[in-house]
Amino acid sequence: MGLLESAITGKKRSSSHAHVVAELGSSIVSGRIKVGTILPGDNELTQRFNVSRTVLREAMKTLAAKGLIEPKAKVGTRVLPSDKWNFFDPDVLGWRFDAGIDQTFTDYLAEIRLALEPAAAAAAAMRATSDDIVALYAIAAKFDNLSHTPETIAKVDLDFHIAIARMSGNPFMRSATALIEAALAISFRLSSPAASPEMIDAIADNHLRIAHAIASRDPEKAVAAMRHVIDVGRSRITRCLTEDQIPISTTSA
Repeated sequence: MGLLESAITGKKRSSSHAHVVAELGSSIVSGRIKVGTILPGDNELTQRFNVSRTVLREAMKTLAAKGLIEPKAKVGTRVLPSDKWNFFDPDVLGWRFDAGIDQTFTDYLAEIRLALEPAAAAAAAMRATSDDIVALYAIAAKFDNLSHTPETIAKVDLDFHIAIARMSGNPFMRSATALIEAALAISFRLSSPAASPEMIDAIADNHLRIAHAIASRDPEKAVAAMRHVIDVGRSRITRCLTEDQIPISTTSA
């Protein structure tokens, strides 16, 4: 289950392994477990979570792979600082999202999207097949629906941007789609373009410009159109945060 779907439905993964990973991971990212803390030993954690030692060890391996913890012989498992965390990981992004949204977080997210997605659009303009372009237009057409809810328009938006990442032909672009999903999850929570017919029309037109640029094999226009879409979304979220003057915690939504 992706970050956007979790934001929309409120559902979380429910296996024992996922539960342990989510409880410890979210506690670390939110700061409830402080950086540098040595986590309790296996006996205490297996009892706390009511899981087997095997499940616990696999969960700890997962957290270590995400850069959140580091086991050391004769010392224990230490919580690592945030500069070690893998923010390209969907779970880490999700836990950061749940901990609360502030201007700094949204700015960083927009910066990395501006570094990656315009380049993906340019690559798609050069590499997309005719079938790819037909499929992209089909997704773009779904924006033009005045009955959209925040949930439905966010799903269309995600499909559109993931399609461009795939069309770029660059596997690194496809691996970064969790960042796009995080941005759309924030939009879903704060200020959806489904709020008015005018905003739906605008987002439909803006995404159609990206599709047109890719279809015309014009990388420069594709870059400009993608940058515009990201900047518009960033401005919309910034206005919402500025009006509220407080970080928005998604756990209370």
